[in-house]
Amino acid sequence: MVEKHVEHLLGARARGRAAGSNPQVRFDPLARVWADDGWDRAEDDLPVLRTEVSDERIGRVITRNTSPDLNFDRSINPYRGCEHGCIYCFARPSHAYLGLSPGLDFETRLVARPGAAAQLEKELRAKSYRVATIAIGTNTDAYQPIEKEREIMRDCLKVLRDFRHPVGIVTKGSLIERDVDILSEMAAERLVRVGITVTTLDPAISRKMEPRVPGPARRLQTIRRLTDAGIPVRVMVSPIVPALTDHEMEAILEAARDAGAIAASSIVLRLPREVAGLFRDWVEAEFPDRAARIMGRVRDLYGGRDYDPEWGTRMRGQGHWAALMKSRFDVAVRRLGLKTTLPPLRTDLFRAPPRPGDQLSLL
Repeated sequence: MVEKHVEHLLGARARGRAAGSNPQVRFDPLARVWADDGWDRAEDDLPVLRTEVSDERIGRVITRNTSPDLNFDRSINPYRGCEHGCIYCFARPSHAYLGLSPGLDFETRLVARPGAAAQLEKELRAKSYRVATIAIGTNTDAYQPIEKEREIMRDCLKVLRDFRHPVGIVTKGSLIERDVDILSEMAAERLVRVGITVTTLDPAISRKMEPRVPGPARRLQTIRRLTDAGIPVRVMVSPIVPALTDHEMEAILEAARDAGAIAASSIVLRLPREVAGLFRDWVEAEFPDRAARIMGRVRDLYGGRDYDPEWGTRMRGQGHWAALMKSRFDVAVRRLGLKTTLPPLRTDLFRAPPRPGDQLSLL
């Protein structure tokens, strides 16, 4: 009885959020446990959780990786945590490195990096720097709501444009339309491509699964506005949630193609570390009639576990269902004339722009 009461009060505070709890930080030696203190406070007495933003002093802004599953070796994250609050987000566990929970903290306690653009310019000017495409939005979304006010992503884009540096962007946010002026300029020189994630065409499922993300129709509109500006767009059907959104794959691909997308990709649901528990709780609360089926199919994908972190299989799973999804995807993209790969972005145009007071080149 006590446990249900506590969950009810926490749920009241977490309105508009996907996670319903704050799991223990795995590096914290102390555990925090909810308990009923006997004071039966009314639901309205508890404040709704608001988004808090703190600023981070940056050491380095370009993050390197050597993952064989990724087609890039460097990325930028203007923010830590993400107000979009997608329950399935594989980046949630990264919040634990800040001493914060991958649950509600990930959605409500954000970290902005206002010095990112200046640090990016410094790193690009280093004599040791060798140009290759920078990925943005692969951990947390650079076009989440706080970007409207902070404009850290826009400042980083200006630096990349001035250096004529290639960039690949992934987002669910329609705020990217604000930066069409910069992106279209870069696209004209084949320096940018954008991936727009569409998980479902059902607005009700989207609102539950991705509570602060623009709805599916709005994301399709973003694809249209970007492609009309000459910016190449790839639709990302990710993640495919078995027994919940998998039946929509072909419809999503067709809708995105009709909106102007020229390429497509897909990834099956991934539940690393704390995400597994958060997702299980969410699906049991939101879809109790099919929760067992969804989690059963997830375990079929990963050898009986909620997740398998092995290289090569963690993004597509294994077994009959994974093979069926790949086959359906391949057939659909061929039928719709979508590409699965795009030409590499140009790296030969990269150059450091002169700074005030620099000696002009004689060439």
